Amino acid sequence: QDQLVESGGGWVQPGGSLRLSCIASGFNVYNYDMNWYRQAPGKEREIVATISSLSGDQQNYTESVKGRFAISKDNVKNAVYLYMNYLKPEDTAVYYCNNPRRSTWGQGTQVTVSS
Repeated sequence: QDQLVESGGGWVQPGGSLRLSCIASGFNVYNYDMNWYRQAPGKEREIVATISSLSGDQQNYTESVKGRFAISKDNVKNAVYLYMNYLKPEDTAVYYCNNPRRSTWGQGTQVTVSS
C-alpha cells in the first residue's frame, strides 16, 4: 500500500528556513516524478515544486518560490525534501507531498510564517 508521510513543518519568523521531509513507502521515488503542493486557508491547492524521476536532475518551481525553495530526493532513503529559505508570511500553508502517477498524497504538514 502506498504511503507518504510528511514532517518538518512548524512556526518560523519571516526570513527563516525550514526543511520538509516526505518518506515514501509502497513504491520507489526513484521511478517517479514527485511533487510538493501547498494549500493556504481559503485558497486552492497549488503545486510548489517538482523533481524528476530517476536521478532527479530536473526541478521545477512555481514562480513565487523560485530562488528561495529547493526540492531534492534521496533514492536510498526513499525520501523527498523541500528546503525553504527566506520564508514569507504568504508561504503559510499546509504542505503536501504527492506522487502524481500513483495519485498518492500525504497527510500534510503545517507551515506558519509570522512574527
